[in-house]
Amino acid sequence: MVLIISTAGLVYELSMAAVASYVLGDSVRQFSLIIGVYLSALGGGAYLSRFIEGRLALRFVDIELATALLGGLSAPLLFVAFSYTGAFSLILYATVIAVGVLVGLELPLLIRILRSKLAFNELIAKSLTFDYAGALVGSVGFSLVLLPTLGLMRSSLVCGLLNALVGLWSTWILRGETERDRRAMASARVRAVLVCALLFAALLSAERLLALSEAHLYSGNVVVREQSRYQRIVIAERGEHFSLYLNGNLQFASVDEHRYHEALVHPALALTARPRRVFVGGGGDGLAVRELLKWSAVERVSLVDLDPAMTRLAREHPALRRANGRALEDSRVTVTNRDAFIELSESSDAWDVIVLDFPDPSNFSLGKLYSVELYRAARRRLAPGGTLVVQATSPLFARRSFWCIEQSLRTAGLGTLPYRVFVPSFGEWGFVLAKPGALTPPESLPELPLRFLDVRTLAALFEFPPDMQPLAVRPNRLDTQALVGYYLDEWSRWN
Repeated sequence: MVLIISTAGLVYELSMAAVASYVLGDSVRQFSLIIGVYLSALGGGAYLSRFIEGRLALRFVDIELATALLGGLSAPLLFVAFSYTGAFSLILYATVIAVGVLVGLELPLLIRILRSKLAFNELIAKSLTFDYAGALVGSVGFSLVLLPTLGLMRSSLVCGLLNALVGLWSTWILRGETERDRRAMASARVRAVLVCALLFAALLSAERLLALSEAHLYSGNVVVREQSRYQRIVIAERGEHFSLYLNGNLQFASVDEHRYHEALVHPALALTARPRRVFVGGGGDGLAVRELLKWSAVERVSLVDLDPAMTRLAREHPALRRANGRALEDSRVTVTNRDAFIELSESSDAWDVIVLDFPDPSNFSLGKLYSVELYRAARRRLAPGGTLVVQATSPLFARRSFWCIEQSLRTAGLGTLPYRVFVPSFGEWGFVLAKPGALTPPESLPELPLRFLDVRTLAALFEFPPDMQPLAVRPNRLDTQALVGYYLDEWSRWN
């Protein structure tokens, strides 16, 4: 019993922290705050348990059922709150505190109920042993089993159902000695059955609950919603076009992604005398690879993207395959599902072009991909005369973030050449070219089937108006991650 309630309690905590990190970004901050508040609430619940007197078994059952309801419904509640209210943070922390207090009440009450049946030292030892073991089961099970297979909503609902079943089970094993106690437990049993039925119905309706919460977030008809081990992947269609979202953030819209990807890829190859071997970090949608394969000189492309679910969709989903021109099926392309930071740090290969097309640095896990340390590893992997290009967020909306990325490249010992392009879905968007030594803008392009970029627009990419000019910023290092702070502060003003 203790093992189950401890496991469920930890899953509630992790689920609420994960929802917050998905919708608010900055996973380290969200997990730190929510875990801290949750642990404090556990302590508050344990303290409040001293004021509960009389009919402890019945009180325990009712607390189990309340925990099952609120904890089980916590993830669906938070997703809907984010989509339809402007009070997400208030609802988030109120839910964290309420669930924490309820979970904090469970173990002290159970110990008091069982103290007449076991010696005190044995009771404490067994209770705490199973409590800590449940924490291990919950943490491992959440990250390796529940989240990748069930997603956040179903994970919390399954654990809520487990809590409710513990409450139902307790109505028999803690039914009491008197007729009055047995009648009270029989009534509690009915409540437990109702709670189990409600949570089971919610579990069966999880897809509809998820669709309800996502309908308000995404423009168009959601045709793909997939929870991978690493992120929430959504594809929404609108007419003939579609958009890809990762963790609620727009990655591209098919109507204008060609502007972004042509600007990302072709200036770097134009600066490289022999762009035969190309490394792509991120870009699991295959759109950057599509642009690379337009160059006849390219002999080998190595795409390294962390998430196998994303690269599988790029190979299998009809809309994505049309958009990327089946690029990931080309014989010149190899796909590796691995952390690009580790791949660049450990690889001994030399690359003529390195394209880093990572999601924006909205949390510390992504921020490391824009660090001085990663850029030094990339510089070591550049072949003589090789070129590196980095997507660098918006020089208008996130000006300090953009120049922080440029400063980080220079700190890593690379010459830099920043540029930008207007993408209607995003506004002004920025990139940085880098290579050892000084750079001058490319002046020509070969004859390629491009929709946006030509010699005239290529030259215009490197012009910055006054409101996008450089600012004094710190480089982004692994131990400080200044970029994440810049990014969250700047984008919060626009969002």
